[in-house]
Amino acid sequence: MNSKLFSPYTLKGLELKNRVVMAPMCQYSVTAKDGKPNDWHFVHYTSRAVGGSGLIITEMTDVDPDGRITDYDLGIWSDDHIPAFAKVIDAVHSHGAKIGIQIAHAGRKAEDAAEPVAPSAIRFNGEGYKTPRALSTDEVKRMVEKFAAGARRAVKAGVDVIEIHGAHGYLIHQFQSPYTNQRTDEYGSDLARFGSEVVQAMKSEMPSDMPLLLRVSAVEYVDEGYGVAHAIEICRAYQKAGVDMFHVSSGGEGPAGSKRRPGNYPGYQVPFARAIKDALNVPVIAVGMLESPELAEAVVANGDADLVAVARGMLRDPYWAIHAARELRVKPELPQQYIRAYPSH
Repeated sequence: MNSKLFSPYTLKGLELKNRVVMAPMCQYSVTAKDGKPNDWHFVHYTSRAVGGSGLIITEMTDVDPDGRITDYDLGIWSDDHIPAFAKVIDAVHSHGAKIGIQIAHAGRKAEDAAEPVAPSAIRFNGEGYKTPRALSTDEVKRMVEKFAAGARRAVKAGVDVIEIHGAHGYLIHQFQSPYTNQRTDEYGSDLARFGSEVVQAMKSEMPSDMPLLLRVSAVEYVDEGYGVAHAIEICRAYQKAGVDMFHVSSGGEGPAGSKRRPGNYPGYQVPFARAIKDALNVPVIAVGMLESPELAEAVVANGDADLVAVARGMLRDPYWAIHAARELRVKPELPQQYIRAYPSH
């Protein structure tokens, strides 16, 4: 079978052996307050490289200790983090995969921060969340610098690509949403300004041929939330600032209302990816319950997305890509040590 899912893909200087992406998923497995990848992360990410993924994106990695969802998340606020990331990155490379870091700040969703910060002092719904303090204009500008420093450290650690987390109700998403951004300064009058400044600052720290990805929530599910038309205009500004590819998800800003609810069926987010791809003529990653190899193949073959990200399906099966290739009747790329387990190949 001639598979689009298992065909190579190139974006600027990034060359992937296939279109399979391991989506970023928090592991909540670091030493509290430490923020450094450890043996768990080494095995976790290297296993998916052995398992045939073309691109691995590490979990949400934060630019400030109080910008983490919990104290058990990864961080990139210090040069001390670089060697631990480099160890993971080198191992992933040794098994033929490419790797990026998803850089972020949780904003009002920072559960363990003594005082979370956000665009506006609006508490996230749910138990365990504190009312955040609204960042001053000067603090917002300093936050942009923290993202830039995170990009510099990621590049030094050896990444092939960087993804900014602008989805799921975290800080950049909070700035781009009328639901969570009620500021009266320039970061309130232009909802794309903070994200655009982050993009520009991070690009200035990256090699010119390294792609910058941005994960975006295409729709919000609260009744007051934005729809895909708003997301397209926000993404248009981010594209102008320098984003090379969008990783299209949805929701995360609060509890679902009565007017719009997530589909929660295989492929329900694919139309959002296609809408952004078509409107902006930009490459996109589709994500969300796409672990069926036939569905993943169709998403790419139909032109709905350029890459397909698999999340929980890859938690269940580190070798998802190898098994998907076999199911699609494609000769999988196997480690030499495993070839005898696949005698037909």
